[in-house]
Amino acid sequence: MTSPSPSPSQARAQAAAKPKGGSGTKKGPRPKHVPQRMCVVCRDHAAKRALTRLVRVGDGQVEVDPSGRKNGRGAYLCARPECWERALKGELLAKALNTTLPTAVRDHLRDHAATLATPEGAAAEAAAAKENA
Repeated sequence: MTSPSPSPSQARAQAAAKPKGGSGTKKGPRPKHVPQRMCVVCRDHAAKRALTRLVRVGDGQVEVDPSGRKNGRGAYLCARPECWERALKGELLAKALNTTLPTAVRDHLRDHAATLATPEGAAAEAAAAKENA
């Protein structure tokens, strides 16, 4: 003889008592969303904070935006020296910012690029520090 089927209220109570997901384990917290941006020269995608943002502000000046929040048209460059040179030598950066880059601005941006630590240089410094320790 078959057992009678549970009433609808009993079926809801049984379903609520079962763990969801089938395996019985709780899921961890959701991973945090990391905004992605693209270097205007090499077209590589990276985390927004890993790239340097250059912004054209209202008066036509181009500035480095370390916070990534200044108003204006922005463009991103990675830390590779080749990307900075190509961006400043040619018209890639000017085209991305819809402006012309005067020589003084290009020189200022070259000075800023010289202060950036390259990923390859940082890895080499870390390896040298590890050997000396």
